Amino acid sequence: MSTTADAAYTAADLKYLGLLSEKFPTIADASTEIINLEAILNLPKGTEHFLTDLHGEYESFRHVLKNASGVIRQKVHEVFNNTLRESEMSELCTLIYYPEEKLRLIKAREADLNDWYKVTLNQLTEVCRAVSVKYTRSKVRKMLPPDFSYVIQELLHESDSPGSSKQNYFNGILNSIIAIGRADAFIIAMSNVIQRLTIDRLHIIGDIFDRGPGPHIILDTLAQYDRYDIQWGNHDILWMGAAAGNTASIANVIRLSARYDNLDVLEDGYGINLLPLARFAMEYYNTPCAPYKPKSMPDTGGNERDTLLTSQMHKAITVLQFKIEGQLIKRHPEYGMSSRLLLEQIDYKRGTIRLDGEEYPLRDADFPTVDPANPYALTPAEERLIRTLQASFLNSYKLQKHIRLLYLKGSIYLAVNSNLMYHASIPMTDDGEFKSVLIDGKSYAGRALLDRLDLLAREAYFGGNGQQSRERALDYMWYLWCGPDSPFFDKSKMATFERYLIEDKRAQHEEKGAYYKHMEDTEMCRRILAAFDLDPERSHIISGHVPVKTRKGESPIKAGGRLLMIDGGFSKAYQSETGIAGYTLIFNSHGLQLVQHEPFESSVKAVEEGRDIISTKMIVEAMTDRITVRDTTIGKELQRQIDDLLQLLAAYRGGWIKERK
Repeated sequence: MSTTADAAYTAADLKYLGLLSEKFPTIADASTEIINLEAILNLPKGTEHFLTDLHGEYESFRHVLKNASGVIRQKVHEVFNNTLRESEMSELCTLIYYPEEKLRLIKAREADLNDWYKVTLNQLTEVCRAVSVKYTRSKVRKMLPPDFSYVIQELLHESDSPGSSKQNYFNGILNSIIAIGRADAFIIAMSNVIQRLTIDRLHIIGDIFDRGPGPHIILDTLAQYDRYDIQWGNHDILWMGAAAGNTASIANVIRLSARYDNLDVLEDGYGINLLPLARFAMEYYNTPCAPYKPKSMPDTGGNERDTLLTSQMHKAITVLQFKIEGQLIKRHPEYGMSSRLLLEQIDYKRGTIRLDGEEYPLRDADFPTVDPANPYALTPAEERLIRTLQASFLNSYKLQKHIRLLYLKGSIYLAVNSNLMYHASIPMTDDGEFKSVLIDGKSYAGRALLDRLDLLAREAYFGGNGQQSRERALDYMWYLWCGPDSPFFDKSKMATFERYLIEDKRAQHEEKGAYYKHMEDTEMCRRILAAFDLDPERSHIISGHVPVKTRKGESPIKAGGRLLMIDGGFSKAYQSETGIAGYTLIFNSHGLQLVQHEPFESSVKAVEEGRDIISTKMIVEAMTDRITVRDTTIGKELQRQIDDLLQLLAAYRGGWIKERK
């Protein structure tokens, strides 16, 4: 469709332009919008933060959000490096991170609070100006709290030249805020605005759940934000399957919570009633269970009874899991997982198991609920237990709310701003080609596979294609957790049984899929990027899932910079392996930076002693020319809008569309 006055328009063109003219009824309206959009295209791109494998570590996560992975401290230094001491800048940073908590301490110590208010309000205004310069006034306005929106806008855009009438106006606003007793509320509001403006968009690349104590707190925190997205991880998929009612997933969720001493997440965080499991365990598994002792509980001390009960519950749900999984594997021979039918390989009299032609002694062979002649059959008590637990998962309001948030804000992958994000892998062949995976009798590979699995995950939760189809999708949610060809798992087996019950490390080995053998293969990464319509020469794959062993010198930057694996060990369970406490990847208008975090003590230490996370930055990719909105995914959309408005202008001027006023 031409933009010239003598253009020929189809009926569809005119219908679309007619609808567009309702929003921009005159030449002047369309022209103004084009000018505004062009101005936005020339702004620096917003700052994106990428985090992965949070695993319930809510305190570290919330602090990283509050300090924007060190960016706020950097901004404070840029603004006040020549006027404030280091201790004063640290205190200002802590106030921005934890305004309510810090205010209580400051008010208890300051003799002249009004003077402190005046100084601090000026400082916060300066920082807020520094972090808002790359945004339009309209965008900043949308991020402001309603109570102080007008006042903050006035402060951000007034001249600060000494002695000017504008400066007097500025000071008058601040004095009024103090005089009417609103200084505390204003400081809290301004600090929150600074936090929000510093991170334009947040990407969570999987594994919010399991291991740590507060995945529910992380999701409550995310729910307060607008501009974020989630790429599901294998642990998220497990909880999604459990929330949808898949009993194998439910058993796995409870087992992992018991293993990491996190049953409180289920009971207190989500209101899941575990009393039926405790009663069942005390009746049938009332002996010491060493292989099932939670990882974080001490060997001795005052927790013997708790340790014993948790161990008994752990064992009971683990055996129940093995049974349910065995039934599921038999129900789906197409999964190709018959080698995981291990209960039938046990010699219950001798307490041994035969795997791959070799016999291993078992650490525990006491299975009072297992019938050796029919090992996967549930006893009546087990059947009642799993149905009771299933009902508790299905009826947990908070769990269902959080899982719906994962579906609303999440997906298996996302391609935005020349970056492709997914949690773990894409199944590949040994030759580095996309591997075909059979789902419901049809083969899928590469991007098509991820698209099909995304739909399957939604069907498992929401239904829509009939009960039989939904039940198949529900079963497949478990396969996504531990199936060999699942992009979330991508290993030969999940050796849960072997890790619990066999000492010999050879039996516990899990062979990784071909994707992980080719991680340094630049050609494979280019092939993946091209499949998702991204430029193979300048785009990146960003993922997590496999902790980077920084302690041993491993780099998160793979394949010449095409692949960035940013699981640095937010989870305390991995920090001995990684040697650090997580990464944040930052993508701003100057390029890509990787921020490496040291362990975070606590928010209490941060407030009382000003202890921040110690972070180290490294440049991954620096741009010679600053990246603008024009270069981003949203910039391409804005350009399409401009092109449509240019068509509308041509139609107005050619008489094809009449102005509406």
